[in-house]
Amino acid sequence: MLQNTGKLAGCTLFITGASRGIGKAIALKAARDGANIVIAAKTAEPHPKLPGTIYTAAQEVEAAGGKALPCVVDIRDERQIGDAVQKAVDAFGGIDILVNNASAISLTGTLETPMKKVDLMLGINLRGTYLTSKLVIPHLLKSRNPHILNLSPPLNLNPVWFKNHTAYTMAKYGMSMCVLGMAEEFRGQIAVNALWPRTAIQTAAMDMLGGDGVGKQCRKADIIADAAYAILSRPKDYTGHFVVDEDFLREQGVKDFDQYAVQPGHPLLPDFFLDETPESLVEKMEQHGATPAFKPPSSSSATPTSGGPVESTFDVIRGVINEDVVKSTQGVYQFDLSGEHTGIWFLDLKTGSGSVGQGEPPAKADVVMKMDSSDFSKMFSGQLKPTMAFMSGKLKIKGDMTLAIKLEKLMNRMNKAKL
Repeated sequence: MLQNTGKLAGCTLFITGASRGIGKAIALKAARDGANIVIAAKTAEPHPKLPGTIYTAAQEVEAAGGKALPCVVDIRDERQIGDAVQKAVDAFGGIDILVNNASAISLTGTLETPMKKVDLMLGINLRGTYLTSKLVIPHLLKSRNPHILNLSPPLNLNPVWFKNHTAYTMAKYGMSMCVLGMAEEFRGQIAVNALWPRTAIQTAAMDMLGGDGVGKQCRKADIIADAAYAILSRPKDYTGHFVVDEDFLREQGVKDFDQYAVQPGHPLLPDFFLDETPESLVEKMEQHGATPAFKPPSSSSATPTSGGPVESTFDVIRGVINEDVVKSTQGVYQFDLSGEHTGIWFLDLKTGSGSVGQGEPPAKADVVMKMDSSDFSKMFSGQLKPTMAFMSGKLKIKGDMTLAIKLEKLMNRMNKAKL
């Protein structure tokens, strides 16, 4: 790990989304220098699925050697941000560093993304970053070495990063555009930079998107914390950079990156928005026996065929579904399969004890899932999570996204039945 140098001792960091994950990791790294940390996040009460609150994070910050100010903040709310900023100034005498970490994600296509989700992503990622920066900048201008650091990617305009999740990319790139503009606007006064991971980072959000098995393909948030620490220790003339964590840490002399891996030696899942094409990433991942994160959908054949592994999979499904599964799922699935075993199949988990069959479902499907037949078999044998298949472009979903997540419970039952 990158050693602390004490350069952030006495500095005040205002970090959004710092109750868990990357935000908390950055907070703890700075706290080891004796920094003051404003934990600006929404979670005041324990969440049923996500770890930590602003208060538990504050306890960890103080245990690490820093001072903490937990503030309940929804960064879509100008008043809440303003109140937190004033509390920070009253408590610590000013603000030296702003870390815009809070973010929302929905990896869905244009027709599948409700406007409520679009508003959420734009409200938090773009507007929230801009608004928080706007309210903190007057105080940063009084600091000797002020920094803004946004957790956002390089502005890569390759259409492949837009086609599967246009709204999310727009919102995330909005954070990056804040860096592009504000770095130039405040050049010589405030350092404004972006930081992005080369690989997936293990966080609660990633676990929700990729399931329990995704962790071994990730790095720990410590690598982002180390890179952020190195950036924030630079003078304010280091500005306008879109930093990738691994590349930057190599420049700092770090050579051992296995120390950051959740499972050292395991192939890592590349993150979104970087310059390598999905095809080249797929090739590298498959060489190491890993499930690639960016494999484009396979082209489909017009001639339907059935049988083989697909039919065997549905035989197993038929044996594990029952009234309890139907009651907990309440959805009708249609699978449009391409590749070697092209065809349409359905899974009715909405009526009676459930049913499966070839062809379109008797009732209108709540969700239509399009994918290659080989990936379908992998998905139901536990080798490929539906959420990861969707993220990578292997799976196209039209309809209720929550049903794709519920499908994982059925897959777990199938694996216990020794598919």
